[in-house]
Amino acid sequence: MAKRNKSYVENIFQFQLKALGLEFEQEYKAIPGRRYRWDFFIKPDLLIEIQGGTWAAGKMAHNSGAGIKRDCEKLNIATMYDYRSLNFTSDMVIDGTALKTVEDVMRSVQDG
Repeated sequence: MAKRNKSYVENIFQFQLKALGLEFEQEYKAIPGRRYRWDFFIKPDLLIEIQGGTWAAGKMAHNSGAGIKRDCEKLNIATMYDYRSLNFTSDMVIDGTALKTVEDVMRSVQDG
């Protein structure tokens, strides 16, 4: 399977994570035997998905009935494997909400 091109918003988020000094992996395949990939992974257990095209007109992969079902299955399987998963819209990345949430989660792990 060819690796897909990163979206503009994923590039922004990658830059934000690097600016914080966080180490991460992209296109992370967390679940053995499944084709699911998460946009970002931060050790020890944080999976991050950026939902592109959230406000786009028409049917996109993530806002169709089948896409929503697939996203639910992906999230549930990650939970079953003891991962934490965060999902963000593109506007949450652009306005800094996504990065703030990741900072809060990482702080809770350190304090935990």
